[in-house]
Amino acid sequence: MNEDKATRYQRLKRQASVVSVLWGVLLLGGLAATGAATALRDLAGRLAGVFPASWHAPATVLCFVVLLSFLNEIAGLPLGFYSGFHLERQYELSKDTLGGWLADQAKSFAIGIVLAAGAAELVYALIRWSPEHWWLSAGLTFTLLIVGLTNVAPVLLLPIFYSVKPLDRDALRARLLALADRAGARVLGAYEWGLGEKTKKANAALAGLGATRRILVSDTMLAEFSDDEIEVVLAHEIAHHVHGDIWKGIAFESVLIVAGFFLASQVLHAAAGAAGLRGVDDVAGLPLLLLAAGAVSLVMVPAAHAMSRGFERDADRFALNLTKNPHAFISAMRRLGAQNLAEDDPSRIVQWLFYSHPPVRDRIAAAQAFKR
Repeated sequence: MNEDKATRYQRLKRQASVVSVLWGVLLLGGLAATGAATALRDLAGRLAGVFPASWHAPATVLCFVVLLSFLNEIAGLPLGFYSGFHLERQYELSKDTLGGWLADQAKSFAIGIVLAAGAAELVYALIRWSPEHWWLSAGLTFTLLIVGLTNVAPVLLLPIFYSVKPLDRDALRARLLALADRAGARVLGAYEWGLGEKTKKANAALAGLGATRRILVSDTMLAEFSDDEIEVVLAHEIAHHVHGDIWKGIAFESVLIVAGFFLASQVLHAAAGAAGLRGVDDVAGLPLLLLAAGAVSLVMVPAAHAMSRGFERDADRFALNLTKNPHAFISAMRRLGAQNLAEDDPSRIVQWLFYSHPPVRDRIAAAQAFKR
């Protein structure tokens, strides 16, 4: 019964994610094809009139991004409510209130506008500086920004949405810190991650880079899992840092960003006249830029998932070798699968398109082989 429930839940979540992507493409494509993007640019230009004349170009970009963000948020809110709140409540995974969910949406929206506006200002400044080669400098700059965000996320962003406090179980904290030390992964400490007010799902992570790297264990995991199970889950997370998977992922993402910006530059040069743009630096071309850059990432999703599944299998083997505790690994995987409503037997095509981790069934089978 739980398997059927999990399969149904995961199928509905996948369908919602596909509809969300299609809706985003339709929105951006509609803006570009109908001329609504140029009307939005003209409105942004009028709003930017309150700024000094020397600031008109960056102010227009800012106003355009804010208007586009509001339009996207309003258009996507019903689907976001269905996937992020209704389904989670329907399948008894969420403990969040509607007010709490809306507050988190508002926080995400505010942070998103800040990041999107900063990114757009950077891109269009580089386009004005070098209309032909902006894509390369933008891609390299975005790589540095990804590294910076990965570094500060556990310190600046995570506490906006969740409570984070030092882990107060002394024996477990010492055990996890010793595990990280034994694996050669320097960490700043172990912390309790407050998921329990919002969800019944369990999670753990080794978050941050270098000076911000820290162990995070959710309160939902602390309440339901044994110390042995928590240790083997954290051993898996530590493996990603020991193997350099974070940096490999950043490198892969950077290649996609550079390729996406290159394609966007070609599309903007080719379609500027037909789309009614004043030039490649016209912010009305932003929907086209996003569509072209996003197309590269979308096409490469199966490759990204395949790479990630390989990382996860290697991390599982590392955790088993480090802890020598396949019994705890198997029980932890079963508990995580049940608590998070993981699908037990997804099809190959579903794994290919949607799964960044091997199915729980395969991970347990590998641990049982290790045990033998």
